[in-house]
Amino acid sequence: MTEIEDEDAAGEEPGSLQKELFFPDTDREAGDTNLELLGGYLDIHPVVFPVSIAVIGLFIAVTLLFQPLASLLGLRTDGGELMTAVEAFGAVQAFGTATFDWLLILAMKGAILAVIYFALSKYGRIRIGGVEAEKEFSDFAWLAMLFSAGMGIGLIVFSVSETLWGLQTVPPFFAGTEAGTPEAGQAALVQTFFHWGLAPWGIYALVGLGLAFFSYNRGLPLTFRSIFWPVLGERIYGWPGHVIDILAVFATLFGLATSLGLGAQQATTGVAHVTSEVIGITVPETTMAHVVLIAVITLVATASVAAGLERGVKRLSNLNAYLMVAMLAFLLVAGPTLYLLSGFSSALGTYLSSLVELSLYTGTFAGEDASTWLGNWTFFYWAWWIAWSPFVGMFIARISKGRTIREFVAGVLVVPTLFGVLWFSTLGGSALFAQFDTGGLLTVLNEQGQEAVMYAMLSEYPLGLLTSVLVTVLVMTIFVCSSDSGSLVLENLSSGGKRDVPKAQRIFWAIVEGAIAAVLLIGGGLTAMQAASVATGVPFAVVLIFMCYAIYRGLDREHEILTSNEFQRRREELIDRGEIEIDPAGEGGVTSSGGLVGDITDDDSAVSDD
Repeated sequence: MTEIEDEDAAGEEPGSLQKELFFPDTDREAGDTNLELLGGYLDIHPVVFPVSIAVIGLFIAVTLLFQPLASLLGLRTDGGELMTAVEAFGAVQAFGTATFDWLLILAMKGAILAVIYFALSKYGRIRIGGVEAEKEFSDFAWLAMLFSAGMGIGLIVFSVSETLWGLQTVPPFFAGTEAGTPEAGQAALVQTFFHWGLAPWGIYALVGLGLAFFSYNRGLPLTFRSIFWPVLGERIYGWPGHVIDILAVFATLFGLATSLGLGAQQATTGVAHVTSEVIGITVPETTMAHVVLIAVITLVATASVAAGLERGVKRLSNLNAYLMVAMLAFLLVAGPTLYLLSGFSSALGTYLSSLVELSLYTGTFAGEDASTWLGNWTFFYWAWWIAWSPFVGMFIARISKGRTIREFVAGVLVVPTLFGVLWFSTLGGSALFAQFDTGGLLTVLNEQGQEAVMYAMLSEYPLGLLTSVLVTVLVMTIFVCSSDSGSLVLENLSSGGKRDVPKAQRIFWAIVEGAIAAVLLIGGGLTAMQAASVATGVPFAVVLIFMCYAIYRGLDREHEILTSNEFQRRREELIDRGEIEIDPAGEGGVTSSGGLVGDITDDDSAVSDD
């Protein structure tokens, strides 16, 4: 295949029926005002790209030169000392989570309820890409790619550490539980399920559904502004649309940089652990070592970017899926199997029974310590997921053509949540069992950090060195996959949704992602990355709330057309001309070279889910 054929398989010319009846009446096209620079190596939107680059450059400069700026502006702490970048970023994070916790909760829960409604209602049988759309990827490849993009690095970094943090500092929702006890261990697992379960995937499903529907069913650019066509109309091509896409660029970059920075820290610790065990040489776990590792893996990611979606991201995602399943199966067999399975069942039951209360809990009446804990954990996660959602949502949209909305929501919301719960209960449960048995993991966590405790846990079980190598390789491949996928998304956003963009533009964004992650590590470490996610996640939460209404408007119009006499007349004309024919399975649909054409009627009973 050529580059465009490889990258744009999902953007083929739609069937005449879909284009004639469903596409909006507009002369605008994706990237029709773009500028070609550097001899055609860059094909950029004239507003989104330069504004984004300018603000990103300003952010990098302020972060690296924070101390001189603080001295010049007289920025000091309450104790009168000159404020550091870490303290400034910490203040930003604390302000964002304490002030806008209600907004983050509203966006998070609104997204989950919206996608569940879309799936279970009459809109659930609408097919992404239109009535003639076919699936581009197998179910396994689809699930593997969306899962690797969704939260791969976080599954490694936090699966052990977050459970142990919850064991020694009980989440405020479970106040009254004694720290360090088995009850505290269950509370920690439940809180972890809450952070990594339905909440992030509800956000991803909403964003992915909106982008996929308006791009493939309406023929609009694959970019965030398109979701707001029912509300803004042609104005999506003006400043309202520019602002939406610029916010999406920032949210994508800083959400992605947070994950890449965390992955670099975890991978550095893994390399240090493995080299120390194998050849007796310890790699220093310094900020510079993290930056060097980011640079090396970013170079690898650029090669994956150049390989394209089919040969790059798809293969890496499949590899990640196999490695994660192997890791999970090994611990279930080699670890305390009955303890892990029983813990999974018990914690899952508590999670489901407490889900509504957990979802609305703000700690307002539980004191300052509770508010601080929630700000550092729960509300940071909500902001991070929201900041991460443009990247994951657009990538999921790119690979989801041909699936019904019901199938889409089941795949994006339910399957990853169940796997994530099993993953955290297995790795977190293994850590709890080892802590109760030997008592050494909390010491490692508190003295060496969250990255080291993963390897300390693995050393408690058979083949600890081999599984340590497996985890380190997994972190690196997920790092590359995330960078590669993020570059594809940023390319779309910065080119006005144009799909046939030069490879050089993707490579440019891969380098920028690595640079942002490195700058955040140099400027303030984990605190800086968390603050950046909160700073971009909070304003984007407002966009998500309006997105629920825009998607509803679009789906309602789609269903109205599908049940109209005009649609039925045009379909019958195509059948009479032999362009499509009655489905031989006899399930009320019709087939064409493009696949199943659903026959959605007013009672919505004549459409196959398959």
